[in-house]
Amino acid sequence: MTSTADTPIYNLKAVVQETGLKPDTLRAWERRYGLPAPRRTESGHRLYSQSDIDLLKWLMARQEDGMSISRAAELWRQLEAESKDPLQAMPVAPTLTTVSRMAGYGNAAATFGSNGDDTLSQLRDGWITSCLNFDEQSADEIITQAFALFPAEKVCLEVLQKGLGVIGEQWYLGNITVQQEHFASSLALRRVEALLAATPPPTRPGRILIGCPPDEAHTFVPLMLTLLLRRRSWNVIFLGANVPIQDFVLTVQTAKPQLVVLTAQLLFTAAGVRELGELIYEVNVPMGYGGLIFTQLPKLRQHITGHYLGDSVEKAIDEIEKMMLSPKLPTPVAPLSPKHEDALAQFRRKQSQVEMELWHAADRTELSHTLLRKANINFGRDILAALALGDIHHLGVDLPWVRGLLKNHYQLPESAIDNYLQLYLAAAEKVLNGSCPILMNWLREIVKATKNIPVAAYLD
Repeated sequence: MTSTADTPIYNLKAVVQETGLKPDTLRAWERRYGLPAPRRTESGHRLYSQSDIDLLKWLMARQEDGMSISRAAELWRQLEAESKDPLQAMPVAPTLTTVSRMAGYGNAAATFGSNGDDTLSQLRDGWITSCLNFDEQSADEIITQAFALFPAEKVCLEVLQKGLGVIGEQWYLGNITVQQEHFASSLALRRVEALLAATPPPTRPGRILIGCPPDEAHTFVPLMLTLLLRRRSWNVIFLGANVPIQDFVLTVQTAKPQLVVLTAQLLFTAAGVRELGELIYEVNVPMGYGGLIFTQLPKLRQHITGHYLGDSVEKAIDEIEKMMLSPKLPTPVAPLSPKHEDALAQFRRKQSQVEMELWHAADRTELSHTLLRKANINFGRDILAALALGDIHHLGVDLPWVRGLLKNHYQLPESAIDNYLQLYLAAAEKVLNGSCPILMNWLREIVKATKNIPVAAYLD
């Protein structure tokens, strides 16, 4: 039986992207030495396997050791004739000199570790530095070299995804600008999109639909899922960011996928996953979901009609493949309780009035109108999301994040954050007037933890 590693699924463009070798070089090696020996499609195009790519990287490593390509090919044949696996007999070591140059370290090859993890870490650090310096050429060179040394899956996960995670954390802490974060994200997305364009046509049955719920703008993870599944020969349609509810449902009905996958990073976009999960269930299509918010707040999973895909991209890929091989509908979640339905309806009707009271009160505080607008947008949509997800206490996971954002990124003093929460409580008590007790009780709990700053004088 042919192993997955021997399955020919990569076209010439994909191999060039992953190894850094030129097409002419690949053809010359094949013609002169018979290595590798890709299969051909009916139209005559080459198709390579992962084993072919590993062979090419082994040959490149021997060249880096100072061996001629003819001698390297001869050595490969000799080891095979001795019933030895060349990859085990002479494992591929990263080309440290080249990596150092690409990462901007000159000739200091010794700064890189001798194992793959150390090299990936150094590549990631170099890529982050290049992105923060807006050095597009250096960032691209580092990623190109990473693809020549490691499988695309490893580079996407260990360099791009983790690198963006570090950059995102630094933006949250206020140490870098949003322009630096956007620059890095755009470079990472461009790389993944290029790899996606180079994937061969799917060969496995069934179709997977991947996208983001309404207002979800973070597309790197779902795009990476699309790439990694395409590289395993699955037929995947990527819908992108911020897909409206009705458009999503219509696409499901038209495309007829075997599985739908949604990702959400924030609380208010998780509410869209819940709504879509219920609608997709009604058309008898299984749904899988994941994302940062479901990792941070495991209780949220109890409110989603779908299969949770796990806490990592690798786990999600495994779960998706299992569901494609053995599809089953998820267990539908219970509907919202009457109390939450009523609270959600009440707050939707009166949210604008609460915020109007805040506008009047803020004129006599240190809160600027710009910060007040941002705070109202974020706080209001999270309240709606928590109520729609069936538990107002879900807000607890986002509130510390919002406090940190306002403090670290917008330099808003702690006293102003506490002031805002107390103002919000006072405004809600005036407008809601005894209705929506679920929300009011939660607001009172939150304000108890704030400093004792009187706010009654700010309200008419």
